[in-house]
Amino acid sequence: MRSASRLSPWRLVAIALIWIAALTFASRREWQLWRPSLEAAPAPVETSALGVWFTDPASAQARSYRGGPAAELTAALEQARLSIDVAVYSLDLWPVRNALLDAHRRGLRVRLVVEADNADTPEIQALRDAGIPVHVDTGDGLMHHKFLILDGRDVWTGSMNLTAESAYRDHNNLLRLQTSEAVADFQQEFDEMFSRGLFGAASPADTPFPAFAAADGRAEVYFSPDDGVLAHLLETVNAAQQEICFLAFSFTSDDLGGLLLSKAQEGLTVRGVFDEGQAHSNRGSEYPRLRAAGLDVRLDGSSGLLHHKVIVLDGQTVVTGSYNFSRSAEERNDEALLILHLPEIAAAYREECVRLWEDGR
Repeated sequence: MRSASRLSPWRLVAIALIWIAALTFASRREWQLWRPSLEAAPAPVETSALGVWFTDPASAQARSYRGGPAAELTAALEQARLSIDVAVYSLDLWPVRNALLDAHRRGLRVRLVVEADNADTPEIQALRDAGIPVHVDTGDGLMHHKFLILDGRDVWTGSMNLTAESAYRDHNNLLRLQTSEAVADFQQEFDEMFSRGLFGAASPADTPFPAFAAADGRAEVYFSPDDGVLAHLLETVNAAQQEICFLAFSFTSDDLGGLLLSKAQEGLTVRGVFDEGQAHSNRGSEYPRLRAAGLDVRLDGSSGLLHHKVIVLDGQTVVTGSYNFSRSAEERNDEALLILHLPEIAAAYREECVRLWEDGR
């Protein structure tokens, strides 16, 4: 009886090559599914009264911690001539620290309010050592703001903390407003914290200009927990007629999640991206609920944080700021939420939203 013939060496080599090719293809395919976005972030939009920039973690500049929104902000700090007020959750960007120190040496009035949990960093201590007054929050929640007021003329705000990770590794946005109403709103908020020591639930509801004309449209500014931010947010989202696209770091609001489900049932296109870490670790995340209902929501595809807190409505209106879509943001933290009825600005945010949605999984 003949035994089974053995495979020739050449056939073994051929089989091995086929396996190697298959493994290589699978590896490349897996890399394609998990890679950070290779599309560039949206180009900055600048008008006489407004400007918006987006971080771009995949860019060559970001990999070397150069350029981007942080460089724009640093340049503005270097050009300030009278005063700089800063309310920020965390700060470790050396160019920003150096610009603040230089402004102080040049005789500008420089003042800071920082979150207590992040008040003892070397960068903050360097500012204190130079004689810059730094006030620490005393509220039960977080002092989660990210805004600067330059010369009583410009407000810089958005989702970006003044840290290297936030500016170069995470997805964030930075917004500049140059309107007297926006300056008055943010100056009032700063003075409440810096001069009066009022944080969280102790903050009064006294925003001077919650709604005002800006550029070729309208803007709204609200602060939590005092301005009832969620009600304004829900009213704005409910007005959408065609499309909703969101980018969410932390999204646990049942009210907002339920409204998105209702808008999808009305026939609107609803899509969005969640930060993966928060979606899996955050108790009460709306991701499973929206996903199970059939909405095209995705997890971000980058190694850093998806730190945006953005909702774009019909490509005409954008919601942004430091305000996460959570109960803590609504009831405990010091936060800012901006609603910009400005199509040119909204279009840039929509481009960012679609870009990150296409890169999600």
